[in-house]
Amino acid sequence: MLLGAAGWFCLVLCFPACVAAHGLRIHDYLYFQVLSPGDIRYIFTATPAKDFGGIFHTRYEQIHLVPAEPPEACGELSNGFFIQDQIALVERGGCSFLSKTRVVQEHGGRAVIISDNAVDNDSFYVEMIQDSTQRTADIPALFLLGRDGYMIRRSLQQHGLPWAIISIPVNVTSIPTFELLQPPWTFW
Repeated sequence: MLLGAAGWFCLVLCFPACVAAHGLRIHDYLYFQVLSPGDIRYIFTATPAKDFGGIFHTRYEQIHLVPAEPPEACGELSNGFFIQDQIALVERGGCSFLSKTRVVQEHGGRAVIISDNAVDNDSFYVEMIQDSTQRTADIPALFLLGRDGYMIRRSLQQHGLPWAIISIPVNVTSIPTFELLQPPWTFW
């Protein structure tokens, strides 16, 4: 690809500002809002899997976000019944991202949100890619920062709740910046 003077200017001097203008994308983000419990009523940012999983064809105004048991979701889930027709929250580790997505899909989940197992991760998004098995998954798979996943699970434990209620996906372009309630532990 040949770049003109304006293109080189964008790449050298103001790459982040020119990304949207020229259609280049580093990450696509998807947003969801926790509606309950109230102490974590924030809009969270997640990244979709790069080369597997489905997309959201429907906006869910109120759907359960159910933490998987066991958290890594590499096999049979003891709370799989509660994941059916809901969204599962699982932790990174133990098996591939695709394996986790397939386990949730086999339990009837509509999507999976995989949080980093590094609970201090509040800024680094991992690119979830296909494993080498040639398997597929049909449900959306999203990556969530470790700090966000930890805070959601902690809030549920503190309140003795089996799940959170979320809205997903959320169109943040229609929300004024001062009303965009992002988690206070995440600074951009």
